[in-house]
Amino acid sequence: MTVPTNDAAPPSTNDLLTAALFGPNFRQEHGFWRRLLTTEPFRRPGGGTADERLALSYHRLRILNNALDSGARLAADPRALAALHEWLGPVDPALTTVAGIHYNLFLGSLLDHDADTGRDLSDFLALRRVGTFLCTEVAHGNDAAAVETTATYDRERDGFVLHTPHAGAQKFMPNTSPAGGPKSGVVAARLLADGADHGVFLFLAPLTDAHRALPGVRVRRLPARMGSPVDHCLTSFDRCFVPRDALLAGQQGRIGDDGRFRSEVPNRRRRFLTSIGRVTPGKLSMSASAVGSARVTLAIAVRYAGHRMISGSRAARRIPVYAHRTHHGPLAGAMATVYAMSLLHRRALDRWESATGADRDEAERLVAVAKGWITWQARAVIVECRERCGAQGLLENNGMTELFTGIEGAITAEGDNLAVHAKAAAEMLFSATGRDGAEDEGPGDLDDPAFLGRLFTAVEDHWFARARTRMSAAPPGDPLGRWNAASSAALRGVEAYACRQADEAYAEAVAATPGGEARERLTELRRLFALQWIARNSGDLLATGRLTADQVTFLPDAVEEAIAVVAGHTPALVASFALPERLMSDWPIAGPRYAEVYDDPEGPWHRGRRAGIRGRAAEFRRPVCGSRRRPLREKVAALGTRGVLLAYWGTTSMLSRWFEKPQVSVDESVRRKA
Repeated sequence: MTVPTNDAAPPSTNDLLTAALFGPNFRQEHGFWRRLLTTEPFRRPGGGTADERLALSYHRLRILNNALDSGARLAADPRALAALHEWLGPVDPALTTVAGIHYNLFLGSLLDHDADTGRDLSDFLALRRVGTFLCTEVAHGNDAAAVETTATYDRERDGFVLHTPHAGAQKFMPNTSPAGGPKSGVVAARLLADGADHGVFLFLAPLTDAHRALPGVRVRRLPARMGSPVDHCLTSFDRCFVPRDALLAGQQGRIGDDGRFRSEVPNRRRRFLTSIGRVTPGKLSMSASAVGSARVTLAIAVRYAGHRMISGSRAARRIPVYAHRTHHGPLAGAMATVYAMSLLHRRALDRWESATGADRDEAERLVAVAKGWITWQARAVIVECRERCGAQGLLENNGMTELFTGIEGAITAEGDNLAVHAKAAAEMLFSATGRDGAEDEGPGDLDDPAFLGRLFTAVEDHWFARARTRMSAAPPGDPLGRWNAASSAALRGVEAYACRQADEAYAEAVAATPGGEARERLTELRRLFALQWIARNSGDLLATGRLTADQVTFLPDAVEEAIAVVAGHTPALVASFALPERLMSDWPIAGPRYAEVYDDPEGPWHRGRRAGIRGRAAEFRRPVCGSRRRPLREKVAALGTRGVLLAYWGTTSMLSRWFEKPQVSVDESVRRKA
């Protein structure tokens, strides 16, 4: 009798931690993007002007589009859009920006409205025309519902006339120049029909050909912004006509064959929010980009700290800078934060994707709060890691400066963080009711994760209670004054809500991980994250009787102990980020041989060793990260001319065959949203 056996090895600690960070479907959701960014067209370029880098980003967008089996399927899948941002964001922020606009805000909006009308999307799917999104205006940013661009229905021509009435109504910052090819845009404008203002809707309009703006459209480049170059512009319309089917119609409203406006949504603000529903997947994408950027920066900083040698206590001894608590302490705290960011992002994505009508608003609020908290935390992590890398972190070739400026864009995109959190604070302040905390009153054990979780809730309740008290004490009859009195405390409540959600995501990840080292690592990270947050709020917790004076006194020691535990595993935890070694080799200081990048072929240390190298210009070279392979010159000499030609032919043939076949299949990365 044959007894079947299962020879498959159990998942390693690293595999389990990767699954906790990325979810159980790591290969299906992330495999394609992880592979794509390691191919030669997506390797980090060296130098170039802003226009050359911008052209490269649009060129990469076309390579990416050709590698997909369907851009429409990507646009319809929020998980795939988030994964795109998570992996490409740290590599090419400009590419990630234009790809997110094209696939999510532009193509996604077209797919979400009147999907059964048979609108021809072939030019956009083949990228014969690049899509962009024109919503905010010079005078209207976070109050986009008040935009003043008009779309007046013309009965005789059965279409709309787009017009910009004054300078403040110019569309602000869309990527509408001819760079990258002909552009079309989805334009937010106020629909005027039969003398009535029906609110803000979206309209599809061609904007440029390959060289210039089309008649009725004016495009002017804005001054260069910080970070990766994107062709941000001011865009205005001078009685530009578009046909009736340019309106992205739906239940929020449409113009019928009789020329009359009809809508199933009576509230004009609700019509606008329905029209721009793609902003929510955009917030998820901004969170994903921030998470990916923070992971890469932390990985670079930890690796550099491990092989940057300094003098030890004894003159003859050399030790890595990571050995110092002043260096590894902040990195250990950053590791706990990056895991919290990743888990909260995954939690918000799951909640929003599975939300029904009854809890849709709450799920969207979690997405909005998570976007603000995650992007702010990412900035703090990136700044900390940059400082830990010293002057090396200031050089563009080491990647950190680009990621820092990139995260500033994410903080503002899809709604400025402060405005988004203020909106959430008002909603939570007026809808929240005090929780029954009788069973939670009184101090517990700081070694008990459940007690630490209850302290997160206590901090959140405390700040919202304080906000309500301050609002009640403000003079009546002045809504703005009452809000101003409560807003600071309410914003602290929103921050506490985000931290509580992150801790609960930690708890779910720990519970879902089998017992063993992976579960221990997650438990240690959760404890450090919790203790640092509780230490920050220890005064209020002491005043409300949640902590004792002895516990508050002990908290700094508890935090130090948690840091020491996490710091011992932080270098190994970097591997759970699943960053390909070929990707890491594009950042010089991520490799132990980073000093070779600065080698000078004409330096005196080479005198007499390579007589034939004299007279050649010194160049900075990409190091082989984590490898002791022979230098490129030695490899070329060993291969000979014929060998080099054969190697080149084989590499280009393999890449061409790789890009000829569809790269997004049903089981890898892109799924149609239910």
